[in-house]
Amino acid sequence: MRIGGLTVTTATIEEVQASLPLLISHLKPGEEVVILEHDRPVARLIGEPRQRKLGGGIGKLRIIEDDDSHLEDFKEYMP
Repeated sequence: MRIGGLTVTTATIEEVQASLPLLISHLKPGEEVVILEHDRPVARLIGEPRQRKLGGGIGKLRIIEDDDSHLEDFKEYMP
């Protein structure tokens, strides 16, 4: 179920106890799991945004050296 752009799922306390590590590992940022006891909501588990690490993109971008022709358009902005 989606509410206001968030994914909301319900689970009983027993279901959460049986699979908490798996549930946490699959919880996406902003996704919410409402925990039920006797068909009544008693708690919420909400996925936190993942923190980015500095330098996480190192080595993921490849620059082709012989493709400098597009730089001519930016000559006035370059030192």
